[in-house]
Amino acid sequence: MKKIQIAPSILAADMAALGDAVEKAEAGGADMIHVDVMDGHFVPNLTFGPIIIEAVREVTSLPVYVHLMMEAPERYLTAFADAGADYLIVHPETCPHLHRTLQQISDLDVGAGVALNPATSEETLRYVVSMLDVVLVMSVNPGFGGQAFLPEVLPKIRAVRQMLVEVEREAFISVDGGVDVKTAPKVVAAGADLLVIGSAIFKAEMGVAAAIAAIREAVEGS
Repeated sequence: MKKIQIAPSILAADMAALGDAVEKAEAGGADMIHVDVMDGHFVPNLTFGPIIIEAVREVTSLPVYVHLMMEAPERYLTAFADAGADYLIVHPETCPHLHRTLQQISDLDVGAGVALNPATSEETLRYVVSMLDVVLVMSVNPGFGGQAFLPEVLPKIRAVRQMLVEVEREAFISVDGGVDVKTAPKVVAAGADLLVIGSAIFKAEMGVAAAIAAIREAVEGS
C-alpha cells in the first residue's frame, strides 16, 4: 500500500504560536504543512498571505502545500512561489483559463493542483488531468475549519482515482474537511493518499504527535 501522507492544516493552529505549532507537527511525523489562503470573496473568510508562507518556510523543511481559495489567483502565483510554497492549488471557479494557470504554476517549478468543492464535478479535470501533481477533494464547503465531513464526496474520490489511472498520471489525491480517525479510513479506501487535517491534530487533547500517530494507525488497514 502506498504511504499515506498527512498534512496538518495551520488554520486550526494557535496563531499566537504558529512557529511552535509547525515545529510540533514536523516532529510529530507530518509529511507536509497545509496553508489555506482565503480572500474573503471566493470564500467567506480572510486568512493568510505570502508573508505567512515565508514564516512557515523558515521553521520547517517539510513541503508547504498552499490552497488558494481566492479570486484571480494567477496574479499572486509568483509571490507565493517565491515565499516558499512547494504546491499551489487553485479552484476552477476562479480560473477562466485553468490550463494556462496550471502551466504558470508548473513554470514556477511548483507542484500544480486543482481543488474541487463538494458540488464541483470531477469532470472539470478531464482536459487538464495530465498536468496535475495533486487533486484536492473538498469534503466540506471551503471557508472555515472544524466542519463535519460530507460522505457524498467519497464517489468523487474514486472517480478522480480512476481518471488518474486512465492517463497514467502520478498525482496525490488529497482530501480536506472533517478528516479524523473515523473518516480517514473511508477516504483512504476510496483512493486518497494525502490527508489534510486541522482540528483533529491541532486541537486534539492527546497532543499533535499522538493525534498524527492515531490517524496513521486508523488507516493502516484501509
